[in-house]
Amino acid sequence: MSSRNDLFPRASGVLLHITSLPGPDGVGDLGEPARRFVAWLAEHGQTWWQFLPLGPTSYGDSPYQTLSALAGNPLLISLEDVVRAGWLTPADLADRPDFPADRVDYGPVIEWKFGKLQRAWEGFRREVHPSGREEFERWCAAQSEWLEDYALFMAIKNEQGGAPWLEWPEDLRMRRPEALSAARGRLAAAIDAVRFAQWLFFTQWVQLRSFAAARGVRFLGDLPIFVALDSADVWAHRELFRLEENGRPTHVAGVPPDYFSETGQLWGNPLYDWNRLAQDGYQWWVRRMQASLELADVVRIDHFRGFEAYWEVPEDAETAVHGRWVPGPGRPFFEVLRGKLGGRLPVVAEDLGVITPGVEALRDDLDLPGMKVLQFAWSGPDNAFLPHEYSSNCVVYSGTHDNDPSLGWWKHLASDAEKALLERYSGGSTAEPHWTLLRLGLLSVGHTFIATMQDVLGLGREARMNLPGEGSGNWNWRMPESAYIDSAGERLAQLTWLARRRPDQQVAGAAVPDHSPNAGSTPDPDSETEPRA
Repeated sequence: MSSRNDLFPRASGVLLHITSLPGPDGVGDLGEPARRFVAWLAEHGQTWWQFLPLGPTSYGDSPYQTLSALAGNPLLISLEDVVRAGWLTPADLADRPDFPADRVDYGPVIEWKFGKLQRAWEGFRREVHPSGREEFERWCAAQSEWLEDYALFMAIKNEQGGAPWLEWPEDLRMRRPEALSAARGRLAAAIDAVRFAQWLFFTQWVQLRSFAAARGVRFLGDLPIFVALDSADVWAHRELFRLEENGRPTHVAGVPPDYFSETGQLWGNPLYDWNRLAQDGYQWWVRRMQASLELADVVRIDHFRGFEAYWEVPEDAETAVHGRWVPGPGRPFFEVLRGKLGGRLPVVAEDLGVITPGVEALRDDLDLPGMKVLQFAWSGPDNAFLPHEYSSNCVVYSGTHDNDPSLGWWKHLASDAEKALLERYSGGSTAEPHWTLLRLGLLSVGHTFIATMQDVLGLGREARMNLPGEGSGNWNWRMPESAYIDSAGERLAQLTWLARRRPDQQVAGAAVPDHSPNAGSTPDPDSETEPRA
């Protein structure tokens, strides 16, 4: 069984979704943009790269509402790496549009990349060597448990003009065998194109993970507890969800009023039939966790508290106010996962929001690290998010993808009382509030600290990734190319060294070399002066 120190040595990292990387095709991808960021992390002493869910997005572009819990997002495929593989030519990319560098313009990006992926599929069919075709087919066979349903779902969805599966013709909506058989024949080429894109995604992902591992960078993934109603998972496994005969949910997921919203958050996801899932030993969930851990070293389970109790809202409700708490599967579910995965669960529990003693007991009984968000800490001296309250078994964040970047929080959301408490707590060092929070987090006892890239760069609310409750305008921020030459990276490296979070400072019993940016002097992590090499 792995120990806590094996999974979580004292370390730090950065939260940045892959779509936010700078790159040539209007959105970050798994090729050179991702490799360059991995190299930047390693150069600056960071152990973890945390990203958001990797599934194929749909209307609204949210990585938390995907068309599959197991598929990869084709938008993240590197077209330049496809050129290197031989399925596209440089000339195929010569008509690349002039995409904006500061945001993802999803409509044009989707049209461009999906068109090129279709062209790549045609090139693959035309020119692939038999051994390459065999490799592709072997991969598809190994993934058939989920891939065949997903590929058929996407081919039908495209044939139906992108309509949700609840709006498809009844025989397809109800998955009548003769209708599905006819669709497989009619849409064979489209199905193969979907399978090919998934093969490209996972092939590139394996290459990226190997590149990162060779540089000591580990991946922290993100697994939403719920799946989207309009997904291959719900369409193909209706029996696992609480749905009416026509496929519509009886109740949907959300959270009650909280820090983010006075009316709660109405997510609209269908709820699981946990009794039915338990009957076969939670096989669907086991496969989902196994797939997530093929992508990442550790996964953060979003909305962990839903396993202890989840907020159930009537399907026709307009807000999440009038819901109720319903018991979740609890510890027996996690014991099954532990038995299937072996050893300690490589999981971070997202334990934010309405957290009860029961949720805390479930987290602690499983020995899972929870989350501490520094932006939430300043309501008063009894706040559990204050750094001196932490145990070592936690992951500390400056903020999350749902927060304003810390500079935006300070300027627009923090009250005078919160600012005053942070100033007193930090000894008056709030001229740069984002660096104050980064310093507090890095020097805390929590075994892991994660900074948002926006906070490292000192960006404001213009760089916010998501505003909960807003249906549009989210998920489109992109990191500027200048981040790679910004002195903020060296400043982060100094603080990481001072906090003893560098990978080369964690070797038990070894003499730790002096990796301070200014060997022989006392580093000043808050100095504005760029350090000497």
